[in-house]
Amino acid sequence: MKRALLTIDVQNEYFSGKLPVTYPNDSFSNILKSIDFANENQIPVILIQHTAPQKDSGVFVKGTKEWQIKEEVRERKYKYIIEKNFPDSFANTDLEAVLKRDEIDTVTICGYMTQMCCDTTARRAMHKGFFVEFLSDATGTLDISNYAGSISAEQLHNAILITQAMRFSKVLTTHEWIENIKSR
Repeated sequence: MKRALLTIDVQNEYFSGKLPVTYPNDSFSNILKSIDFANENQIPVILIQHTAPQKDSGVFVKGTKEWQIKEEVRERKYKYIIEKNFPDSFANTDLEAVLKRDEIDTVTICGYMTQMCCDTTARRAMHKGFFVEFLSDATGTLDISNYAGSISAEQLHNAILITQAMRFSKVLTTHEWIENIKSR
């Protein structure tokens, strides 16, 4: 098993911008823990950075402070930054080519938001033949309300984890992921 840690959209938009992540409250510290562990164990870290395809979106506008990858992530070692415009980190990017070139067969998902880019990327990775690990406490979201209804961040996060575990991913806490790798 050769894995890569996909660190999805850990950008300032989710901290000081219009989409502050609220659940789980320790998701960011677990993201940093997973990056540090990956680096200590020669697991390549791939940073995924979302860019809004239109400037009038008001979020993830290229070049803004909110668009930037969070400093604590940027200052850690990583192998690649993949810029994307869709929730699917594979869509119109070279992510698949990078993974195949590096002979990666397993991707570990951490980052934001659980139900959007993390979920979509995990599903697409599984469809492309990768084994997927989804870090339950190193992904996160916020309360959502729109014309279809409202849901709390906790309910939304848990619903995605349950769905991921049904077919798409092996859902693990950061601690479980680390212990599984150490025991091999």
